[in-house]
Amino acid sequence: MSDLAAAIQERLRGLFPELLGIRFTEVTPERVVAELTVRPDLCTAAEVMHGGAIMAFADTLGAVGTIANLPAGARTTTIESKTNFVSAAPVGSRVLGESTPAHRGKTTMVWQTRISSESGKLLALVTQTQMVLPAPV
Repeated sequence: MSDLAAAIQERLRGLFPELLGIRFTEVTPERVVAELTVRPDLCTAAEVMHGGAIMAFADTLGAVGTIANLPAGARTTTIESKTNFVSAAPVGSRVLGESTPAHRGKTTMVWQTRISSESGKLLALVTQTQMVLPAPV
């Protein structure tokens, strides 16, 4: 785990990403990588990962990528997100997320996140736009 990944993991302690079980393995301004084990409480009645859990996982990675690029004192919020669901993740499996920037501007950033199985099978593709909120004056 990189130093920035460890710092982000600590910063999110006690918050929703920890509740989901997200474990960051790499955080840089160019890439965010994390993993999550599919637990029964993250699943549908069909024992596959709920689409909302997939979206929350991806949203967290894109937000963390933006945080890694923010100027001092600035904050971020998601303003748009689109998810293509490709395949299911069964309970007990481990899913991997990799988020990379498509655009890193002064007022918005766009991140694309690939959610895949351990074997590399694409499960979902998420594109999100993060607004950069300037530091309070």
